[in-house]
Amino acid sequence: MYKGPSSRAVDTIAVTARASSFSKRSIKRESKDALLRLALSMTDLTTLEGKDSEGKVRALCQKALHPDSSQPDLPTVAAVCVYPRFVALAASILKGTGIKVASVATSFPSGQSPLALRLKEVEGVVADGADEVDMVINRGAFLSGDYPTVSKEIKAVKMACGHAHLKVILETGELETLDHVRLASDIAIQAGGDFIKTSTGKVSPAATMPVTLVMLQAIRDHYTSTGVRIGMKPAGGISKAKLALHYLMMLHETLGEAWMTPDLFRFGASSLVNDLVRQIRRRHSSVYTADYDTTLG
Repeated sequence: MYKGPSSRAVDTIAVTARASSFSKRSIKRESKDALLRLALSMTDLTTLEGKDSEGKVRALCQKALHPDSSQPDLPTVAAVCVYPRFVALAASILKGTGIKVASVATSFPSGQSPLALRLKEVEGVVADGADEVDMVINRGAFLSGDYPTVSKEIKAVKMACGHAHLKVILETGELETLDHVRLASDIAIQAGGDFIKTSTGKVSPAATMPVTLVMLQAIRDHYTSTGVRIGMKPAGGISKAKLALHYLMMLHETLGEAWMTPDLFRFGASSLVNDLVRQIRRRHSSVYTADYDTTLG
């Protein structure tokens, strides 16, 4: 019998107002450089396109290792996220660097293939060297109220992950309400997700500050009741350093210093890396670099 979390009402007006307040905060100049570097170290550098190739993945891995060749003291990113067929290649390049290899799985981005095929895909990427697996929940089951199926599938994927960490993508742009976002977060956490993640990046809207705040609150409540820390990954739509810093302020005020680490917070936005590099470079040279000087290739 299903004994998962029950629906909890979210005060949408209050959440939206509080989320908006973080975009109006000022950051002391002496703190900004450290926060920009922290944000860079929290980024999952990602390529999930139909035109992906071995050459592009190799270039992405080099970008992960050296975000800006003119600033050798910059931190590396947290992870490189690729499609399953490129996991072995990324793992061979990044072995021993400390950069994680993440793979989307479970019939990303739809999650609509039979469960047995989704689990086989998960087992395959872990065997190829994935440290992290990004799965998508069954939104059709969730929106029809079939929460036991959603929970059961997450648990099955978690088991298939073995030693790899599981990030559970809620695809919040399809969940319709903040009440649904909260319930989906609670189900994903209770079912064994190591991280909860907003979006695939293929659906609009992707990450938003109100959605992320609701998910952070679910993580906070879980920690309060169990002492277990769950990670958070807003993904999609965070392309500017200024916005990333607003997210970090929200993270700090909601969950505290313990979550200010790549082990518990990630940004899923590859274009963000370029703007972080430009902003850090600007702070040292007073010159704002153009987009074409910080390409992902």
